[in-house]
Formats: sequence, structure tokens, C-alpha cells
Amino acid sequence: MIHQFKKGLRFEIYEAEETSPFEKLFDIFKELITYTSGDFDEAFEWLKQLDVEYKLTTPEYTLDDFLEDLKKKGYLKEEIDTPNGPGKLKITAKTEQAIRQNALNQIFGKLRKSRLGNHKTKAIGQGDEHTGEFRNYHFGDSLDTISMTESIKNAQVNNGIGNFSLTENDLIVEETNFKAQMSTVLMIDISHSMILYGEDRITPAKKVAMALTELIKTRYPKDTLDILVFGNDAWPISVKELPYLKVGPYHTNTVAGLQLAMDILRRKRNTNKQIFMITDGKPSCLRLADGTYYKNSNGLDSYIVEKCYNMASQARKLHIPITTFMIAQDPYLMQFIQHFTKANQGKAFYTGLKGLGEMIFEDYEQNRKKRIRGI
Repeated sequence: MIHQFKKGLRFEIYEAEETSPFEKLFDIFKELITYTSGDFDEAFEWLKQLDVEYKLTTPEYTLDDFLEDLKKKGYLKEEIDTPNGPGKLKITAKTEQAIRQNALNQIFGKLRKSRLGNHKTKAIGQGDEHTGEFRNYHFGDSLDTISMTESIKNAQVNNGIGNFSLTENDLIVEETNFKAQMSTVLMIDISHSMILYGEDRITPAKKVAMALTELIKTRYPKDTLDILVFGNDAWPISVKELPYLKVGPYHTNTVAGLQLAMDILRRKRNTNKQIFMITDGKPSCLRLADGTYYKNSNGLDSYIVEKCYNMASQARKLHIPITTFMIAQDPYLMQFIQHFTKANQGKAFYTGLKGLGEMIFEDYEQNRKKRIRGI
């Protein structure tokens, strides 16, 4: 008997994947520890309040059980500040990595995975992505690029099957796409305006930095990412410091941030370099030659603004495009960024907090494809 089956769609009630009580609480904990800038005590206090309101735990698995599991699994460590004082619980490097991975999943979770280092260009050169095009072997070509099938076929044509021999003249090489590298500096504004008006702008900026770091580490390991923060001054921070990043009582010294970013990139050997700048406020501070600060928060100060334009032009001469992600939509600030972007011939995005991560990722990918030409 022949059975005939009709093609169609089958709809079923969605059933969420089974997760353990620890995993459910850990997902919430990772969010809280990010918002509290790595302060475990504050994060755990928030978790207690959420448990009271939303009944996150059960008699079988309590917050005390969760705390013990965090310790056993290596997510917490006890540090003693004073010899006779009580120990204080702090997150470990394992937790920091989990937070970065969490940010990556949140921001880039829907992206299709690809192999590490898969940066295709239009240029032909050494790489591991085959183009399907063949040419004769030249002295110096890597042996692993030789197509044995095409080479043997060529030898049979040239020498005949009965008297088979394979010489250098018979060798055929398959072309591969050149894989280039990118050096990126991510600048994060930590001036006081990043938490003004009751809007937390620093946490999304931190998440973007953590996600971009984890993305480059896992997907583009040959690329480099340096992160710096700028307020009254600018200084580099390590990946380890990201979860603990806080806003300070600072003005916005955009010039100092750009100077440091370009100093970092000058030392990179990669041909392709770029700067990403996340900011929500106008430049309002400069450090003068004598070490004092010139500050003006009232409108756009022409002296400070001109210095910013000069830095944008310098970056342009060094072939370093600046992409500005402006978390503000004030018309006069947008006008400043437009002139700044024109001086650099870079790009600017006027965005809120939602979708910031996806926007930065897409621009990172597009810049790689554009900047790799002419290698």
C-alpha cells in the first residue's frame, strides 16, 4: 500500500525549554549585576525584592541555595578588605565572561554564526575562503593552495595517461579570498549627562562594549578592540573593568578621547582602523597646556567645538573614520555632529538607546567590507 502525505504546516502550543532554577535566577542576576556596576550586595538585594514581588524561588530552591551554587560554580569569591574584618562577596572573572556572553546574546543573538576570522574582501590573496577560480602555480605559492584534482587533470592532458608525470608546470592553484584585520577603538562618554533626567544611558553603552568585545574575541579573533572612556580626561580601560564602569561628575572632553584613540591606533599595524564614539552630550571641556581645564556647559563653546573639528580632520588625514552614535536628538547638537562628521568624512547615527547594539554591529561589519579595499 502506498501512503500519500500532504505537505503543510503543523502548529503546536509553544513550550519553553526546560531550565533549572539556578539558570532562571542566574539570567536575572547577570542583568542586575550589570546595572549595579558589579556591586554584588546591591544586585542581590534587588534580587530579594524581585523574589518577594514575583515569587522567583520555591521552598525547594531558595535564594540561599542560589547563593551557595554561585560560590560552588565559581561565580563568586570572598575578599577580605581588612585583616580582622568580615569578607565581602565579589564576582569572579568567570562571572565577567558570563555577563559579556549575555550581552552578546541579547544584542547579536539573532545573527547567523560564521567561522572565526571570516572577513571576506574583494582582493585576492592568502586566505581560506575558496573563490572557485584557478591559475597556474607561481613560485612562492603555499602548497596547501594547490588543487590536486586540477593539477592531475592538467598533467594527464599535458603528458598523457600512459606516461604520467607531474611537474611544476602542471600545478594549478585555487584562488582564495584575502582575510584582512580591523583595529577598532570604542569611546564611551562617562560624563554626568549619561545619567541625567532619570535615563540610564551608561548601562546600554556598557552592554554594547561587552557584546562587541565578546563578538570580536569569538568571531574575529585577529581583529583588535580597545576601549576608552572620556569625561574631563580620557583613559583606556580593560575588558575586565567593563562591568564595573560608572558615570562620574565629569564634563565632556571629546578632544581628549579622540587624541587617545588616535594614539592607540597609530601603534596598530593593521591597515584598517576605525573609531566608534558613543556619546549623548556636547563637548564641554578641554585640558589646556598648563594642565588646567577650560569648561563651558552653556551651549556649544566655539573654542571647544573648533578643537573637535580639528581632531576630526586629523583622523581623516590618518585614514581613520569616526562613527558617532549620538544618544540625543537636540537640533543644535545634531548640527554640531553633522559638521564634525563632514570634517572627518565619517558617519553619524542619531539614536535612542533601543537598537544601539544592533546598529553598532551592522556598522562594524559594513566598515570592514568597505575599508579593506586596496590592500
